[in-house]
Amino acid sequence: MEYRVLGISGSPVRGGNVETFLNKMLESIAQPNVSTEVVHLSGTNISECIHCNFCLSRQEEGKYCSLKDDAQKVFEKVEAADIIILSSPVYFMRTSAHMAAFIDRLRVFVFGNLVQGRLRNKIGVSSAVSWLRNGGVETTHLSHLYAFMTLEMIPASIHKGVSPLGASALASSEGCGVFDPSVRAGILEDDAGLESAKAIMERALELAGIIKKYDDFYRRSHRHSDNP
Repeated sequence: MEYRVLGISGSPVRGGNVETFLNKMLESIAQPNVSTEVVHLSGTNISECIHCNFCLSRQEEGKYCSLKDDAQKVFEKVEAADIIILSSPVYFMRTSAHMAAFIDRLRVFVFGNLVQGRLRNKIGVSSAVSWLRNGGVETTHLSHLYAFMTLEMIPASIHKGVSPLGASALASSEGCGVFDPSVRAGILEDDAGLESAKAIMERALELAGIIKKYDDFYRRSHRHSDNP
């Protein structure tokens, strides 16, 4: 089976801990049948949702929202993916501003007259990087998980790991909060965090495989029932 994995980074920092952690997550499932792509929200022009309700009745192919920005390109990447990773830094006990704005724009897949439900049964993975051990990783995961559930996606979770809610990493040594200017990507020293990332991505692939097998079975059974 072929799998398409889309990582979405909500960090304003390029080459930092969130990007490094997200890349490690994707590398952990590197295999010929898995294609991966990363979207950096900081490199896009995606405005906040203005709740104009255009998406309720006026969507058409190539135009899911009234706002003229970069969101449509990302909508189409999300729609084509089997696994979607929302990856954010923790700055204030929640997901980042970039990510929050993007999540609000995903309402086009909840209410849209054309694309309503198109993210249903896709696999969602939450990823969060915090400077402090108890700095808001799980509340950040909840921001992402609420989005997955609203979109009728299937969140990937694991008991074996730092948190069952998502891939979790600490950017300072053991989450102590001490700054070391010589360390660019502290998450690389967080072995438990890296293991949690690998484990949850393996679980995401497992879930995506189950969904694909079911979809294939469903299509074949309905094809036979339509042609007795």
